[in-house]
Amino acid sequence: CEANPSKSQSVEFFTMDTLMSLTACGKNAGAALRAAQAEIIRLDRLFSISNPESDVYLVNHNGGAALCAETAALVRESIGLYELTDGAFDITVYPLMDAWGFYSGEYRVPSDEERARLLALAGSGKLALEGDALALSLPGMGIDLGGIAKGYASDRAAETLAENGVTSALISLGGNIMTLGARPDGTPWRIAIRDPLDESAYAGIVRVANMAVVTSGGYERYFELDARSYHHILDPATGMPAQSGLISATIVCESGMLADGLSTALFVMGEEKALSFWRAHADLFDF
Repeated sequence: CEANPSKSQSVEFFTMDTLMSLTACGKNAGAALRAAQAEIIRLDRLFSISNPESDVYLVNHNGGAALCAETAALVRESIGLYELTDGAFDITVYPLMDAWGFYSGEYRVPSDEERARLLALAGSGKLALEGDALALSLPGMGIDLGGIAKGYASDRAAETLAENGVTSALISLGGNIMTLGARPDGTPWRIAIRDPLDESAYAGIVRVANMAVVTSGGYERYFELDARSYHHILDPATGMPAQSGLISATIVCESGMLADGLSTALFVMGEEKALSFWRAHADLFDF
């Protein structure tokens, strides 16, 4: 690869509960990939719900905290998405996710009474963000940036690769894909979208360059109990796994962060509302 920029180098690692792979082309690809991997790992530590030194952990266990500017900016973007999507994207579902066992792996179905109590704690409108200081307005509230953090990490990985001289790269963070430039031969990257009903098949292929392609679906993470399946994408309005009629939702746009948040929100909305949102906010999409 050092001698032939058309050849690629790759790294594969596990973080943010996801197997990730980065592929880059160019003479500085090796060093650039190491820098991008380090950046993603840094962000995982910063946004983790379980790392006692993370901003998110400090907020959740102290009712608030002084955030680093980067975390504050991501929380601010999350609140903006909450407002833009009429609550379909909400980082305050943390207590509900915890109750369902999606953090511990001890899965259970919360009772109607428990969900009602925890729903009273949800709503990003209850967050008080003043400068870089975040306060939770009610005891028991909590935040989880998992619905947007990987998208932001893909943006930062692409920026890090570019800063290190890479002009062609493919960043795969599970269901989050980010492309830097086009393929080495100048043609668009071909990104396959999994068929949610058949993991060995594709629902379609998109051709992109300098774009994020992010898919959210109920098939990604779920558990079965009493012959029923429960996936991890909760509807903030009900506290139950979203039953919108959609099996998956894919967003294509320049921002990995935006694509990540919107793929979750539009999945929760369902087909009719999602299409209306897309038509009303066409400026957000680039595909």
